[in-house]
Amino acid sequence: MNRKSSITIIAMFIVFVVTINVLNLVTEDKHFSEAENRILAKQPSLTWKSIKNGRFTQRFEDYVTDQFIFRDFWVGLKSDSERLLLKQDNNDVFFGKDDYLLENFNKPKEEIIDRNIANINYYASKLKDMKTYVLLPPTSIKVNENRLPPFATPYDELLTINKMKNNLLNVDFVDVYQSLKDKNDQYLYFRTDHHWTMRGAYYAYEVLGKEMGIKPIPMNEFDAKIVTEEFYGTLYSKANNYHIKPDYIEVFTPAHKTNVQVDYVSENKSSNSLYEEKHLDTKDKYSYFLDGNHPIVTIKSDVSNGRKLMIFKNSYAHCLIPFLVNHYEEIHILDLRFYKMNVYDYISENNITETLFLYDILNFSKDTSLNILNIK
Repeated sequence: MNRKSSITIIAMFIVFVVTINVLNLVTEDKHFSEAENRILAKQPSLTWKSIKNGRFTQRFEDYVTDQFIFRDFWVGLKSDSERLLLKQDNNDVFFGKDDYLLENFNKPKEEIIDRNIANINYYASKLKDMKTYVLLPPTSIKVNENRLPPFATPYDELLTINKMKNNLLNVDFVDVYQSLKDKNDQYLYFRTDHHWTMRGAYYAYEVLGKEMGIKPIPMNEFDAKIVTEEFYGTLYSKANNYHIKPDYIEVFTPAHKTNVQVDYVSENKSSNSLYEEKHLDTKDKYSYFLDGNHPIVTIKSDVSNGRKLMIFKNSYAHCLIPFLVNHYEEIHILDLRFYKMNVYDYISENNITETLFLYDILNFSKDTSLNILNIK
């Protein structure tokens, strides 16, 4: 390389660095990253205390990293480079076959599992006359383990599921693993999101219904409709793999419609639909089901059979609940991450007849919110 070429390259590099820094200075900060689905760091306040304890330096570094110009492009470029180097995962998400992103299941903390077993057992012992069901579906990484990249070694979810199954007392544990596994050639889990699809939830509903003494509505008596084909979920944001096709969201509506009134109690709002279409125009399209997470939701239907179901849940329940509304007069949904009142008083006041615990096994194995059940 001659001297003239070297000077040209150095000049181009200087221009590039100066341009990037100028753009960083003049570009307005972003509050939220749609691609990563998270709030970005904001410029920290400069104080003597924050300098002394080192927090300013750390927060400023986070701020510069998050607000760097064209951040999404650079993050995508980094991910592409890693894929070219045959890296099999990013941020604990495996790059699976058929464009599946599979969230790793690490060995859970035994004390959390043991505590959740104790909490549910205590609940069942306190309400001996109530029928209690527990449904902890596996996640995509177990049902779709045939799609894992070579040498991927997640902890076996069935070990945790079976531990729950074998140690819960006076409850009906509903095991849906084999039913899902037998149908894993179907679209049971989103490829880019950690949730199952409504089709996957249907097959769990079939198994659950038989345990609950209800007759599941046959699949051919539902109208299937795709409401969006542009869904990029949480794993897409986490893995930063920007070159896979989006998911679609499929909804099943029974031919004989059940009329409902849905009350979001804490927000003091009501709806006559289980679905909120406004979310289809946002990044968080899964919130189309039951408007996302709320502390307490009640659903009253025109099914007059006196059966009232309490559901303790996380968001995995949201696309299974529309199947259950066809069989219950009332469904009361509590998210214990946000609901902090006495659940036993609530059950008594609302004459609840049955209970369902419904969580995916990955998040259930980390969840400490069930401690609220252990009220002496």
